[in-house]
Amino acid sequence: MPAALHHLPGDLTSLADHERHAQQKLDEKTWAYLFGAAADELTHARNIGAWRGLELLPRVLRPLAGGHTRIQLLGRERPHPILVAPMAFHRLAHPEGELATALAAAALGAGLVVSTQASCRLEDVAGTFLPGADRGPLWFQLYLQADRNFTRDLVQRAEAAGYEALVLTVDAPVQGVRDRERRAGFRLPAGVRAVNLDGMKLPSARTLGARQSVLFDDLLLHAPTWEDVAWLCSITRLPVLLKGVLHAEDAQMAIESGASGLIVSNHGGRTLDTAVSSAAAMPAVVRAVQGRVPVLVDGGIRRGTDVLKAMALGASAVLVGRPVLHGLANAGAQGVAHVLRLLLDELEIAMALTGCRTLTQAGEVLASSPGSKKNPSICPNS
Repeated sequence: MPAALHHLPGDLTSLADHERHAQQKLDEKTWAYLFGAAADELTHARNIGAWRGLELLPRVLRPLAGGHTRIQLLGRERPHPILVAPMAFHRLAHPEGELATALAAAALGAGLVVSTQASCRLEDVAGTFLPGADRGPLWFQLYLQADRNFTRDLVQRAEAAGYEALVLTVDAPVQGVRDRERRAGFRLPAGVRAVNLDGMKLPSARTLGARQSVLFDDLLLHAPTWEDVAWLCSITRLPVLLKGVLHAEDAQMAIESGASGLIVSNHGGRTLDTAVSSAAAMPAVVRAVQGRVPVLVDGGIRRGTDVLKAMALGASAVLVGRPVLHGLANAGAQGVAHVLRLLLDELEIAMALTGCRTLTQAGEVLASSPGSKKNPSICPNS
């Protein structure tokens, strides 16, 4: 589907500019849902601040001609390390929704992780994304549903549509306490829904005793466990990555359960406030993994320098969330493409100015790691 052409304001020179313009376009309730975070939103702010707090230590006079941003990810070469993170209901930001996002991501060589709660059919999104030759990966994000048969059917649909991996979100057995969203009284508007969940059977509510908890004695009875991770890996031919890992021991258990990759993430600060920032969690997870599987990271990426810093901490790639929706709200596919282009340009410039000809040299660029005042032994990019 061709995307509608939009006029991009001339003062969009950074992702912060896109955020400012997007807030003027969207109503308060939609803004609160899409861009709010849990409780006092401290983790959301710390995600951004943690990347800013890392200092670069440039090298000079190194040969840079012929440099590039290409990476290896799950056995395939990709143009660069930037993927679009899974986010629900893109049609809240723009009528073309995930189709516009897919068109832009494919054109810019970015990977795309499509949410279970997408507002467009997963097959239609794949059809928009897949024709590109020099493109990033196409992955499908899952929440394990109480109806495991429905989950199996959803996995089979993703396989048939051409998705190349599954991303299982593991850090949200319940929704976080999102005060801003609740104050705004957000409700999905007519015509926007999680279309890929149509037909799913919801579990029947249980009758609880006076001292029983609605959360622990009802809702969490169907929460996934490590056994469910192993089950998911057993029913698909696709690699499975776990999204939401912050603890080194969980990283070890993920690999033992069959995971082919990890995404260090705190859900963009939308679940547990005061959780550790993604940047701060990276070094311990990377050390625990020891290169056995790729480690990706999301949360707070706002500059090309942030991408380079993530690679320096051992990331194989990064995922970008909210800024993509800012661009989508501003100008549909063109806006998303502009956001991705800004990040890519900034990444290339940062590489050149730190003496990195390729991202395999990224491990040399940090002056310090999160929480450290010393020059650490940084794990090289995997």
